[in-house]
Amino acid sequence: MSLWIKICANTSLADAMTATEAGADAVGFVFAPSPRRVTAEHAAAIVRELPAEMEKIGVFVNATLDEIAATVEAAGLTGAQLHSEVTAEETAKLRARFGPRLKILRVVHFEADATERAAAAALDLSVDAILIDSRTAMAVGGTGQTYDWELASRTLFQNAKERKLIAAGGLTPENVAEAIATLKPWGVDVVSGVEVAPGRKDAAKVRAFIANARKAHTRSRT
Repeated sequence: MSLWIKICANTSLADAMTATEAGADAVGFVFAPSPRRVTAEHAAAIVRELPAEMEKIGVFVNATLDEIAATVEAAGLTGAQLHSEVTAEETAKLRARFGPRLKILRVVHFEADATERAAAAALDLSVDAILIDSRTAMAVGGTGQTYDWELASRTLFQNAKERKLIAAGGLTPENVAEAIATLKPWGVDVVSGVEVAPGRKDAAKVRAFIANARKAHTRSRT
């Protein structure tokens, strides 16, 4: 089983193409208040230049289902990452509207109730994968802060591949190998760890992150 890698919060075609050429499985676009925010029109201009097999994931925070659906259609997205509190009934409606072609990711922040939240999300048949992220008082993603991987490994990342748990939060080219060795996740997601500024990627860091993650995943399987 290969490691799923997403390079998130892209704002330019050049950055998205760097991720594509370096071997990422998915690129992300932020549609929430953030210095990395893009419009559906901006994202669409990038998406239509990317290979069909590249996954294009929209990141949504407290958006309504109608807003999410409209953005998915306008931008040509293949996935939606949901930071808001949504019910299984709501994700089922999103699944009914788009069918299996839309990958639905639920975000769980590594907090006191993370294990219970992840377990509940895993029972939602409309959810394809669960992203475990850090958060601060000011930001729900892209924080650049890690969480306690040893604790997360013991309490949350058991059977991570079967449950399709994605590790995020403070990952960098330098620490992604340690995160993978500790957590053994199904996938990894990075934002600030491969940037020169919010919304601007460092091409060398993107390439190093993906290469280091792939090598670490291979080592974890031997």
